[in-house]
Amino acid sequence: MHKNVFKILEKVFLHLLFWFVVWFFFYIFFSVGSKNENFIFWFSTLLSFISIVSSYAFIYHLIPDFLIVKKHKLFALYTFYACVFIVCAVLMTVVFGFVFFYNLEYQKMPGLTKNSGVILVCVLLIIVLASAFKILKHNFKSLEEKKTLENKFLQTQLQLKEQELKFLKMQIHPHFLFNTLNTLYGFALRKSDQAPEMILKLSSLLDYILYQVDKPLVYLQDEITHIEDYISLEKSRFQESLQINFHKKINVDTFEISPMLLLPFVENAFKHGTQIDGVVEVNINLKLDKNELNFTIENSSIKKENSKNGIGLENIQKRLEMLYQKQYFLEILHEDKMFKVNLKIPVKNDE
Repeated sequence: MHKNVFKILEKVFLHLLFWFVVWFFFYIFFSVGSKNENFIFWFSTLLSFISIVSSYAFIYHLIPDFLIVKKHKLFALYTFYACVFIVCAVLMTVVFGFVFFYNLEYQKMPGLTKNSGVILVCVLLIIVLASAFKILKHNFKSLEEKKTLENKFLQTQLQLKEQELKFLKMQIHPHFLFNTLNTLYGFALRKSDQAPEMILKLSSLLDYILYQVDKPLVYLQDEITHIEDYISLEKSRFQESLQINFHKKINVDTFEISPMLLLPFVENAFKHGTQIDGVVEVNINLKLDKNELNFTIENSSIKKENSKNGIGLENIQKRLEMLYQKQYFLEILHEDKMFKVNLKIPVKNDE
């Protein structure tokens, strides 16, 4: 409430100050060659009044109601009417001075006050300046509003993407958890001595997929460690029917990637891997080349007609698009006896 009152008072003060400056300009300008201060006072006051009425007509009616909303024909028409009013008002002001102050003695009037062209130019100059300020203010305000709307839109889009990304991650959790629990169930049935060690690895995996996945970035080495833990779980499940090769060439430990980005590809390879000649073959290659990570995984698989990628791979593709836009490369090939994924993504160094 108090702020609004203060703004109104500030606006009134600025307007009064502006029009006082205009009046003072008229007074000084038209007093050249005249000693009749009373006449100059009233003459400047009348011109200021004409300027005020005309300027506010443009600022608060013609410009916002016609020019800004692009009613150009009506704006031109009413501008013409306003100009006619201004010309008549200026001529009447000259006549006013001629009749009431100089008793119809035209020659005694100061040179500038009887030059209708000069007077008209001065009045129009004030009106044009006031109107130009109004237009500039409107354009500046429009740009600010547009920028604010764009920022709100981008913020909303970012929030939606974050929610979608979170939803995609949540879809991975139950899928991944179901498979790892199945593996642990197999250990329990066999009463394997490896069960305690496997439970520890599974516990570490669960911590990673349930809690660490909420982080925007994790160290690449952490992702690799959990891939190795998952491979250990699968080795225990498949026993002799698994042939796994994991080659990695990572020289720096400080590079970061989005969590759970590579692990679902590994999980997918084991889930959909097909035994050929009694063996499931999985080959993983991981190579860091400057700031680009090359990840290739292939598993033995018998191609079926009309086969489609699973929900897990589709989710990963969506996450890649959201995280890296067009800065990544993903190739999925399903040949006769091999399913292959080739991924290239940029990575960040945390040094």
